[in-house]
Amino acid sequence: MSARWLLALLFAIAGAGAQQAVSASGPAPTQQAGPVIGVDALPARETRLPASVPQGSMVLGKTDPAARVEYAGRTLKVTPYGSFVFGIGRDATGIVKVRIKQPAGDWTEHSIRITPRDWPIEAVRGVPPATVNPPKAIAERIAREQAAVAATRTRDGDELGFAQIFIRPLEGRISGRFGRARSYNGQPGAPHSGMDIAAATGTPVKAPASGVVIFAAPDLYLTGGTLVIHHGHGISSTFLHLSRIDVQVGDAVRQGDAVAAVGATGRATGPHLHWGMNWFDVRIDPQLVLERK
Repeated sequence: MSARWLLALLFAIAGAGAQQAVSASGPAPTQQAGPVIGVDALPARETRLPASVPQGSMVLGKTDPAARVEYAGRTLKVTPYGSFVFGIGRDATGIVKVRIKQPAGDWTEHSIRITPRDWPIEAVRGVPPATVNPPKAIAERIAREQAAVAATRTRDGDELGFAQIFIRPLEGRISGRFGRARSYNGQPGAPHSGMDIAAATGTPVKAPASGVVIFAAPDLYLTGGTLVIHHGHGISSTFLHLSRIDVQVGDAVRQGDAVAAVGATGRATGPHLHWGMNWFDVRIDPQLVLERK
């Protein structure tokens, strides 16, 4: 047996033993630990997705860069290194399906089980009464402003910040958690859409991941100083109640850049940062995103 033939045989054996990802035509997807899943580059025709995720998760998958991926009626962008992302809403239940068609292959349906979470009721008192039961003119202003913010979340840019390990925009006590049902001055309101971090007015707010500024307004009625950064592929961060905004629409920001300052503008009982995250119009939990390993 020649040395060259032996070397080729050893490489073939090693390659066969290294196949650990799930084949698109094979068994159920490999389960990954944690609510937010990111994986390394894979050979063609292989896909990795979690078997289950909690409500409010951002889910990252991996597949062939040339694959077609569909979820919730959308065709998802796939990066040149095979990553894709989507969000699971606060109230999602049961099983969700991700359809993937590999190059020159058939469609395969991957199932992901949604694990429920508890949503305690949180009472918020001392907010200005006009922000709870606004007069007609103010209600119309609020509707226009919130529609303008929502319109920015249709963006499906090519930025890759969503795949970074997110960092906290500032340090501080978490004073409000995502998803909790809320009442304002004793009146039921919508569930909390983000994570509140208590900090002094003027404390710098940093970009939790790289992206581009798609909305910046200093004085919205409910949310005060409001800033939205798009991290790519439908993932965005929204910062509310800001005392100052240091960037403009169209600015590219890098992870860790100072973009604004904490305040108590809009409907707020004290200085804090409200950090919300979205996948398009689906609200996701920043705390789960921070737990990505």
